Amino acid sequence: MKNSALRVFAELESLSRSAAQKIVEASVEAVSARGSFLLVLNGGGTPTRLFQLLGAEYRDQITWSKTHIFWGDERCVPPEDHESNYGQSWNILLSRVDLPASNIHRIKGELEPSEAANDYALILKQFASTPLDWPRFDLVLLGMGDDGHTASLFPGSEVNVSAPIIAVTAQYENRPASRLTLTPLVFNSARRIIFLVSGKSKSQTLASVLYGEYQPENLPAQRIRPTDGDLIWMVDQLAASKL
Repeated sequence: MKNSALRVFAELESLSRSAAQKIVEASVEAVSARGSFLLVLNGGGTPTRLFQLLGAEYRDQITWSKTHIFWGDERCVPPEDHESNYGQSWNILLSRVDLPASNIHRIKGELEPSEAANDYALILKQFASTPLDWPRFDLVLLGMGDDGHTASLFPGSEVNVSAPIIAVTAQYENRPASRLTLTPLVFNSARRIIFLVSGKSKSQTLASVLYGEYQPENLPAQRIRPTDGDLIWMVDQLAASKL
């Protein structure tokens, strides 16, 4: 791992603004060096304010015509469903910026899961960085659940997976979850990964992930260890209260 850093913010607003600036910096760097910016978005509540900022105040600081958007995971629902990560991103961010439709690469949650996984694997391959079968993403945004899951990598799921994207069936928050997720193979080849973590309910898990015993089966967020990239944890004071 090139570099790992922890940054603690007073609240979600300052965290989100700093994250927006990091995204702007990464986009400028990527377009200058490679001609395009490959960005992976996450779902959940934490990035909502960040997406609002990117679609408003920071909108003109990113060259959207050279930006390609991907997702780290998706629920097996149609894009218009209120649980769709794509739908959330579209409503808050993507519909508000000048991003070509051909630059939006969503996971087709409305397809049968194995078909959707195969479809997205082919999309990833189109942007592959030799010798990989997937891109070296310029920036990946991830979150972490109270249980230590990230993307749709849940506690108890297989640690050593050889596919870039897999279908996932797991019991989450007392209800069945049918999802698709990129795997650590893809995440860990990224140039930069930013974890966004907020809320007191995640404080004990965050402490365990960062400073506890390495238990990747029980704490999937620990599986994220870039092989040749930067890892930045951006957390609010509530989440950091047990560090």
